[in-house]
Amino acid sequence: MSEKHKHLLEPLNQRLVFKRLLTYAKPHWRWLIVAFILLIGGTGAEILGPILVKIFIDDYLTPGIFDTQALVWLASGYIGLHLSAAVMNYTQLLLFQKIALRIIQELRIDVFEKVEKLGLSFFDQFPAGGLVSRITNDTEQVKELYVSVMAIFVQNIVFLIGVFIAMFYLNIQLALFCLFILPFLIVIMQLYRKLSSKYYAEMSEKLSQLNARLNESIQGMAIIQVFRQERRMNKEFKEINQQHHEAWYKSMKLDGLLLRPAVDVISILALVMVLSYFGIMSLNSPVEIGVLYAFVNYLDRFFEPVNQMIQRLSIFQQALISAGRVFRLMDHDELAPDKEGSASPKLSKGEIEFKNVTFSYDGKQDVLKNISFTVKEGETLALVGHTGSGKSSIINLLMRFYSVERGEILIDGHSLKSFDNKEIRENTGLVLQDPFLFVGDLSHNIRLYDERISDADVVEAARFVNADSFIEEMPRKFQSPVVERGATFSSGQRQLLSFARTMAKKPKVLILDEATASVDTETETKIQEALERMQKGRTTIAIAHRLSTIKNADQILVLHHGEIIERGTHDELLLQDGLYHKMYQLQQGAKQLEEPLI
Repeated sequence: MSEKHKHLLEPLNQRLVFKRLLTYAKPHWRWLIVAFILLIGGTGAEILGPILVKIFIDDYLTPGIFDTQALVWLASGYIGLHLSAAVMNYTQLLLFQKIALRIIQELRIDVFEKVEKLGLSFFDQFPAGGLVSRITNDTEQVKELYVSVMAIFVQNIVFLIGVFIAMFYLNIQLALFCLFILPFLIVIMQLYRKLSSKYYAEMSEKLSQLNARLNESIQGMAIIQVFRQERRMNKEFKEINQQHHEAWYKSMKLDGLLLRPAVDVISILALVMVLSYFGIMSLNSPVEIGVLYAFVNYLDRFFEPVNQMIQRLSIFQQALISAGRVFRLMDHDELAPDKEGSASPKLSKGEIEFKNVTFSYDGKQDVLKNISFTVKEGETLALVGHTGSGKSSIINLLMRFYSVERGEILIDGHSLKSFDNKEIRENTGLVLQDPFLFVGDLSHNIRLYDERISDADVVEAARFVNADSFIEEMPRKFQSPVVERGATFSSGQRQLLSFARTMAKKPKVLILDEATASVDTETETKIQEALERMQKGRTTIAIAHRLSTIKNADQILVLHHGEIIERGTHDELLLQDGLYHKMYQLQQGAKQLEEPLI
């Protein structure tokens, strides 16, 4: 990963992350108020239970008073409180979790929308598996924060406040004494958060690396098997997995030390303190058994929610780390280039002009140097040159995948920067060497969910590029299923489908990036026929390795190390006896060697 993107791995301030997460709850404030009211009601009902037991013990059981009517009221009240507490707690927890799931739904949509707006320069550097990890695993951890942590925290904090109110009602001195427990618990929580944050950050990063390695291995499995790289890949995967395991193990040891065991020690000391207090009090005056029962009951109830909260600190810590990683991605400012200025010109003719365009991907080494050319409406321009000469970079700039920093690109006399992205993309057709098909069916892959393209348009586009010849032979024709990346189709069939997808848009500018580079000779004939029909009446820029496919181009540019070293028609370039002539001679010689002897 480049230095430019390393900040994406740095943790954010956890307090700011938490505040930012809370802003997602603002749109749901009405239902949160309802849930909070139910929470207070349920908590109050739970807390009043031991006080009713205390009244029964001290006012009726101990003095031997058995007033039937009063006891029935006490029993009914006790049962009623527990039933109402169960109903209210269930309802408020359901509301809190429903809100939490909606918040995570919104967060995932936000982060995915942000990823879609990032420029290709970002995807060139950041591994795909790492992105998948942030959108799925990290947001799943944040979901646990809302569902398993925040609802429990709010419920238990309200419960603890109620417990202290009840304690003060029973015995002010002892309640004040119990307040001294709180600082110890707060110290444990802060110590745990501080120590665990680095472990969880490491765990999240290693999981992201695991996903990246998995994604790379699955997509490149054919190469791995052909070159017998299974052992090496397995070894590298094991190393990352071991590092992830070690980070988990460290966090588990920390959990085992600072979570329940530490709280249990404090709870035992608190119980000893309370019993000692009542024991000393009994030496001078009678002790109310009901008060003792209620106080011990509240003390036990006090530590149970504390234990629940501390046990969820690990989830809380993981969620904050994951949320920080998500927000780092959402705050990344490497956006795809967009229009500049208030003008909104329309792409009508498709006349293209490059003026002294110089470009670099990394800001250090120029891959294009003072590129200048003009393509008139309806003309075909071909780009040829060795690998790395800058052909694809010209296409990337014209499609505005990257910004032009030096020089200028004009379309129909207007600066490329002044066009809306929608205007450029809707009127430009791009066919890549390795066409990408989506999971779905053939019709959806040609239409790409554009409702303006009818079924008749889909069929017409397929027929126009000769793709109907194999589609009609399939059992379900245009409804035939397409698996991931169209793996069940040949390279030629995928290419014809990409042609049909492009022609369904009826673009004014056509860009071909080595469209015939990876197909057989028989399929190439069909593709070449389709290309000739596609280019008629359209401005076309074609990158070609097979020079025989661009003989009829109006102009050919020969690039070498990012510069235009030759330009002209096919015949003119052959007469120059330069690089183009050498490339053509080499290809013709190879072609003759491939022809069978008669």
